[in-house]
Amino acid sequence: MTRRSPLDDPARAAHAWARYLRVMRWMMTVTVGLVVGSMILLYRSNGMVSIHFYIAAALGVGFTMLLASALMGLVFLSSGTGHDEAVDDLSESDEPWK
Repeated sequence: MTRRSPLDDPARAAHAWARYLRVMRWMMTVTVGLVVGSMILLYRSNGMVSIHFYIAAALGVGFTMLLASALMGLVFLSSGTGHDEAVDDLSESDEPWK
């Protein structure tokens, strides 16, 4: 039988999600700064190439940073709350399908 996850408790889950949202707000600030910095560097090195180039670069850098930070934040949320330890390890038994 599987163990209860600490995230099943509403108070602990609310605290964990609040911490996750705080981390995501900080990463949004970092991402905006990084996108602005990369646009400045691209303009200095290339000049005004095409507006589509700058839009694509900004979206690529922004979405990549936000996706990476969201996934890493979820990993930290899962590990930090003890949710990972609540999952059963089926590799301990020789034949988990029986």
